[in-house]
Amino acid sequence: MFKKFFNNAHTKETIQLAWPLVLTQVGYIITGMVDNIFLGQIGTTEQAAGILSNNLYVLLLVFAIGMSYATTPLVNAAYEQKDLLKKASLFKNSLFLNLAVAILLFIVLFFASNLLHHMQQPEDVAAMAVPFFDVLIFSMIPVSLFFTCKQYCEGLSNTKMALIISVIGNLLNIILNYALIYGKLGLPELGYMGSAWASFIARMFMGVSFLVYIFKSPITNEIKSVYSQVKLNWTELRELWKIGFNSAMQFTFEVAAFVIAGLMAGSFGKEQIDAHGVALSIAAFTYMFGSGISSAATIRVGIYSAQQNWIDIKNAAYTAIKLVLLVMGSCGIILLIFNHQLPKAFSSELSILNLAASLLIIAAMFQLFDGLQVTIIGVLRGLEDVRWPTAITLVGYWVLALPLAYVLAFTFKMQTIGIWIALLSSLVFVALCLLWRLNYLLRKNLKQS
Repeated sequence: MFKKFFNNAHTKETIQLAWPLVLTQVGYIITGMVDNIFLGQIGTTEQAAGILSNNLYVLLLVFAIGMSYATTPLVNAAYEQKDLLKKASLFKNSLFLNLAVAILLFIVLFFASNLLHHMQQPEDVAAMAVPFFDVLIFSMIPVSLFFTCKQYCEGLSNTKMALIISVIGNLLNIILNYALIYGKLGLPELGYMGSAWASFIARMFMGVSFLVYIFKSPITNEIKSVYSQVKLNWTELRELWKIGFNSAMQFTFEVAAFVIAGLMAGSFGKEQIDAHGVALSIAAFTYMFGSGISSAATIRVGIYSAQQNWIDIKNAAYTAIKLVLLVMGSCGIILLIFNHQLPKAFSSELSILNLAASLLIIAAMFQLFDGLQVTIIGVLRGLEDVRWPTAITLVGYWVLALPLAYVLAFTFKMQTIGIWIALLSSLVFVALCLLWRLNYLLRKNLKQS
């Protein structure tokens, strides 16, 4: 069965597209994991401060990242039609829109740092989190720039350059974390703040270098010849906004649920927020495998959607679903087997390690559903079907997950364990609803074709 699956042309094409995307996504999440590991070596308060800062920052960052996801299916269609002017116009308009959104979000975050004192977190953690957060938010604009370029290249089915830049950026982040925290390589000793500056510098490198690549590389510089001819226009901005806003809200609903879950965990003490952050870092790492397969599904389904080829849309969609279930199922088994060993990379505190190990058992249970929901969202984005997934994620994460998390954590006194059970429930609900939506669209359009 497995031999037949992996010999299938759809599987081979999906894997060929997906593996650089998976490694790029993993590379992005490793930036935060590296920060978490370095901070954990300094102390539990510093680690909790970094996690708290990231919780508030990521809440708006994912909105900016989600906005960039509109670029891929639209560029994909222009690429299939060999329309150079359209590709250049989409890149210019998406660059303008995404940077404008990122600047607006940065301004919001700039005035939001004092909120960290009002989130019912330990006061020593909040005090250390504020300056960390004030540096971290400057990453908003270069991260948006990186993802705009990444999604444009994915629209051209070019997935490898983002991987190269991501790997270099992560190596730079590791070196700078070590150098700036401990004052090595002739750089100043900044302590825990060195981690914030390391992330900012690495992300600035990734964003700027990717933009230079777009206009310099012979693979993508074809738009340079016509870039000055294309203008900002409301038609494309509206189209980018419609898909991008819905994609952004889908990401935001899910991430906001996990962020608020982290704040709930923090109300039980810094050890619980550390354990939540450690387990979430590991779960986010495995999630990136699903996210990479999802991006590959967006590209492949987008190509067939431009051709109105619903048979291959179905084949591409279900190939991606089978692949992600296989990969995420394997991740779930690894989390179950090594749930006590994996947290040791982040902390040496016994109370943190024991709770994180328990949370990883729940994380192992939701791997299949997390992979399923993100992959189907990618398929539907390739079909430019974004409103239903947005509604489903809103209900799943805000109407179901958050109230249930509160009841289990505080009413039934299950604390962080209860919060994670609620998150598991929401992922199951969202995955099954999205699967229903995909099957509905496939049945409807296959009958008509």
